Amino acid sequence: MVITPPSSAGPCPKHCKDCRLRGLEAFNAVTPQELAFIEDFRSGAGFAAAGTSIISEQNPNGKLFTLYAGWAFRYKTLSDGRRQILNFLLPGDLIGLQQEFADGASHGVEALTDAALCVFPRDGLWDLFRQFPSLGYDVTWLSAREEGMVDENLLTNGRRTAAERVAMLLIHLYRRVERLGLATDNSIEFPINQQHIADALGLSLVHTNKTLRRLAQLGLHELGDGRLRLINPRALHRLADYYDLPLRRIPLL
Repeated sequence: MVITPPSSAGPCPKHCKDCRLRGLEAFNAVTPQELAFIEDFRSGAGFAAAGTSIISEQNPNGKLFTLYAGWAFRYKTLSDGRRQILNFLLPGDLIGLQQEFADGASHGVEALTDAALCVFPRDGLWDLFRQFPSLGYDVTWLSAREEGMVDENLLTNGRRTAAERVAMLLIHLYRRVERLGLATDNSIEFPINQQHIADALGLSLVHTNKTLRRLAQLGLHELGDGRLRLINPRALHRLADYYDLPLRRIPLL
């Protein structure tokens, strides 16, 4: 998987001090000692082309990844091929921690776009917790945050209507991308197609299409040319029963 990535994927820099993500307000600052440890801990950089596996189901690879650039998603499939997307992954997200607590990779991770990754050996986690408990706490926090997002997805798929589910997904992803400084004029890159939305929300493709068209006809959003534009975010918030909470900075490994 480790090859020279195209410039559009934003290749990982050789040194962690040059990481563009660390300059964003979305992420926690680290001490010089912590940064040096992270750089020593890192085993290299990787690239996954759009549509390829970063982690294959039931095939542990002994690695952790920080998504540096691009989009990915975590998923599980049934024996007949039906797929449930568990969550979408954006720059700064930690990938692969669940492998540490299972006999195999209990889920798969696929690159949604060309993706650049920082690669870490999974067996180095004990050193991280022993030498830098603050970084260990950060890893625990990231795990709890992902669990919280999965809880929210369970609520969405279990109790929200189709229109509310779609509204929630659009708002949630928009806010996550926006905090990375990647929103312009109420618009973000949105490489997700209707099949991805259906697989994430437990809807049929036909129902997903009808729901997206209905929300667009109501003047709530526009989807086209790989971008999402929020036209009436307040109405989307009300429909999704979504409340903005103060956003805290996110740890970055």
